[in-house]
Amino acid sequence: MDEVTIYDIARMANVSPSTVSRVVNNYPHVKKTTRARVQKLLEEYHYVPNETARGLVNQSSKMIGILISDIRTTHHTDGVYYIERELSKQGYSCLIYNTGVAAEEQSRAIHLISQRKVDAAILMGSIYQTDAVKKAIRNYLPTTPVVICNGFLDAPNIYGLIADERNGVCDCVRLLADKGRKHPAFIVDHYTPSNRLKQEGFETGISQYFTGHTPVVVESGVSTQNIYDATVDLLRRRPEIDGIIYAEDLMALTGIRALSELRISVPDDVAVIGINNSRYAEICNPPLTSLDNMLYDLSLTAARNMIALLQGGHINKKMMICSEVVERKTT
Repeated sequence: MDEVTIYDIARMANVSPSTVSRVVNNYPHVKKTTRARVQKLLEEYHYVPNETARGLVNQSSKMIGILISDIRTTHHTDGVYYIERELSKQGYSCLIYNTGVAAEEQSRAIHLISQRKVDAAILMGSIYQTDAVKKAIRNYLPTTPVVICNGFLDAPNIYGLIADERNGVCDCVRLLADKGRKHPAFIVDHYTPSNRLKQEGFETGISQYFTGHTPVVVESGVSTQNIYDATVDLLRRRPEIDGIIYAEDLMALTGIRALSELRISVPDDVAVIGINNSRYAEICNPPLTSLDNMLYDLSLTAARNMIALLQGGHINKKMMICSEVVERKTT
């Protein structure tokens, strides 16, 4: 037999198509004997509901749009993985767009997911915390629930989850002070709203734990060579530097390589701290002290908040997830 429809099942069970629909959707008010007869036929003929048709009836596509600026960024793709797994448990599929960082590309991606009639959208990262994205959401998704992971925009249908990296980096500075370091520095590859908060945390930490010091901040550039060169240049210009906080774990790994090739011992001569507490922090040599910005908790909360919204629930417009320092061998 060709692909079985709800009408075929109804005819074979001698019931109405609406009764079959109630069984498929697990609605009440169906006799046990009827439900059993219909269910047996559904299983026998491997009936698969037509999600498009169901969406037309229920006004739901069961599709969530997820935007990520660079699919090569493992920190964000790990977050997408956690979100997709949680949403799939509730019967949702995910449409993932690799948007790039340009405002026009991100706005276009928001337009595209609106054309796919997604039930909701999740944006990965503070990079979407821009006026261009806010305008695109207002134009193309004006009533669609939108959750931003590690970001927030003030609009009626936008909800934000923020990793408290500002206070987390301040705690990293305190750890360096507790370890007896005298001259810490901060290296950032490029500026996003998240990285600006990290720098604010560093500067606050310096004012609290290194009174009278001027914060040493270096913007390296994004390539591995940029980060390597920035580390080498910093230590040659400022040989007194004895602690470096990098804005990402992978940056810290590059910095450790640069220090090794300069014959500077980690952590004896220079302590190193990264941010993200990624798998790389655990497997590098020596294992890297890192700020855990709670990616798993943040991602899971984003997915669960989205499900709550789609089910008519209420959630806070803006929530903060606390970070914590995970100390390993580089400090």
